[in-house]
Amino acid sequence: METKIVQEIWPTELGGAPYGLTVVAVSAVIFYVLSLFSQHLTPSGLGKKIIWKWKNIATSFVHSVLSGTWACVCFYVKPEMAEDLISTYDTFAHTLIAVSVGYFIYDMWDMLVNQRTRQSYELMGHHVVIVVCFSIAIVTRIYVGYAVVALLIEINSIFLHLRQLMLICGISKHNSFYRFNSVVNLGTFIVFRISVMAWMSRWILINKDLIPLVFYSLGSLGLAILTIMNIILFYRLLQSDFIHKKDRCKQEE
Repeated sequence: METKIVQEIWPTELGGAPYGLTVVAVSAVIFYVLSLFSQHLTPSGLGKKIIWKWKNIATSFVHSVLSGTWACVCFYVKPEMAEDLISTYDTFAHTLIAVSVGYFIYDMWDMLVNQRTRQSYELMGHHVVIVVCFSIAIVTRIYVGYAVVALLIEINSIFLHLRQLMLICGISKHNSFYRFNSVVNLGTFIVFRISVMAWMSRWILINKDLIPLVFYSLGSLGLAILTIMNIILFYRLLQSDFIHKKDRCKQEE
């Protein structure tokens, strides 16, 4: 019986660099301009730091809506990409990844200039991992499908950012819309964040023989870091919106 030899899939060229990096640069500028526009939509009566937070989160909210929806459409218009997450290339998906990297670069710059807190440094670490991993797909035009799977997580980010915007606006956690968003946020966190991360970890392990060691190491390290960050975030959400809220309700009774 013949043994099937599995070969690592290496990039054969860096043809994605000119187009991809141009889109990255344009995207970063567009998100910067969008952040300036969002300042005009800031609720009245907010302090300087809260105004910056509103601007930053509003811009992140737009990116989440755009990238989460775009990622779903990518698999609809190019279903074969779901069957081969390594080699299948699609310009539409390639553009999405570049646009997202542009956003993450803008967001890192925004936090570095305006708010150097521990939470900001945590987010910048998250962004660095994403930018490094996505840049491989942008430049080499392989692993495009895998990167798009990662962007499905942004579907949950829509509700995460909406939650933050509501808190900035002073909306009570007892408000019916806030409570509805909390439940949807928790549900999409499990489906589009925890489950997607688990699936991505399983996929990279199953296909490790096809992935060069340097890419496998980067991907595994990135997934490990993001998984830890997501576990911490999930715990904070449970504490803030469900556990502490139950305690407050008991105290009121």
